[in-house]
Amino acid sequence: MSPCSDLADLPLISVVIPAYNAELWVTRTLSSVLAQTYRNLEVWVIDDGSIDRTAVVVEQIIQQDGRVRLIRQANAGVAAARNRGIQAATGDWIAPLDADDLWYPDHLAQQVACAQAAPPTVGLIYSWSIDIDAADRPLQGFHAAEIHGSVYPTLLCHNFLGNASCTLIRRSVLLAVGGYDQQFQARQVYGCEDWDLYLRIAAVAEFQVVPQFSVGYRKLTQSMSYQFDRMARSHALMLEKVRQQCPQLPPLLYRLSRSSLYLYFAHQCSAFQDDRQALHWLRAAVRADISPWFRLGTYVLAAKSGFNLRRSRSTVAQPLDQATSVTQKGVPAKLPSRLKLGLKLLVGKTLHVSLARFDVAIPGVR
Repeated sequence: MSPCSDLADLPLISVVIPAYNAELWVTRTLSSVLAQTYRNLEVWVIDDGSIDRTAVVVEQIIQQDGRVRLIRQANAGVAAARNRGIQAATGDWIAPLDADDLWYPDHLAQQVACAQAAPPTVGLIYSWSIDIDAADRPLQGFHAAEIHGSVYPTLLCHNFLGNASCTLIRRSVLLAVGGYDQQFQARQVYGCEDWDLYLRIAAVAEFQVVPQFSVGYRKLTQSMSYQFDRMARSHALMLEKVRQQCPQLPPLLYRLSRSSLYLYFAHQCSAFQDDRQALHWLRAAVRADISPWFRLGTYVLAAKSGFNLRRSRSTVAQPLDQATSVTQKGVPAKLPSRLKLGLKLLVGKTLHVSLARFDVAIPGVR
């Protein structure tokens, strides 16, 4: 899609950015949005009761680009902030973005091209993302899948989208499923609001994928163990909701979901050299389900973390490549190897095919 296309011929995309004490990041985030090759967009920043200079920074950017708008509200949580932005949005498609993440220049152009080619049964389009550090440099982690169509059982077992900043969602579908669930905030559990939304969308619409790394998903080390404990409680609430809505689903899917999430926590802790927490979540994963025993990575992770603990290495040291630039020709400068990417895609496809038979039991799925 040419950046020089007549904007009147292109759909308006509403970017929704919830921001709470995001002064440190929001300039970089907004810069990545305003640098998109796709130009027909409006940007709604919802300041969710920040006590830093977030609003001041955003107002300065508004003076430079009229596509950015600011809404201020008392602190009500990320779900309420996103819903406020969705209510204000006027575009037919909504593009959520967290206030510390980044988009690479062709992100929206690729997703809009996919949306225009998609049938009306498609309600959500996602792109691949790569983890970045506090200085925008790529880390080792990434999220990639080629799963599309009817995805509910697979999505329940594994959040293959990976984060809240990689999607383009049809506004009518968002409104039909009720937006983000603010119950998580009310019950003081956070972290799975986006996964919960994706599941409700998957119950009524199909997914499509843009197989390109176009999102930088920021990973920081602060209070990692606390964040994972909190997300585990949020995940439990999400599964409780699914059980109420779809009581016919087999327990296997819930076990796989817990085990997959805990294994992800373990790998994240290992990547940041927090070996004690890595072993904690690895034990939780194998207690939840036997599937980790069939993965070579489980044994490698256990051996690595155990060895590091015996060597009494320091924990939570962030692995950075100091020589890596942030971007190169509009994409992350450091991408996963073909082998790693190929294995990731193969595992995802295998899981999706093996769970496809459960689709017929899900209310609302075609």
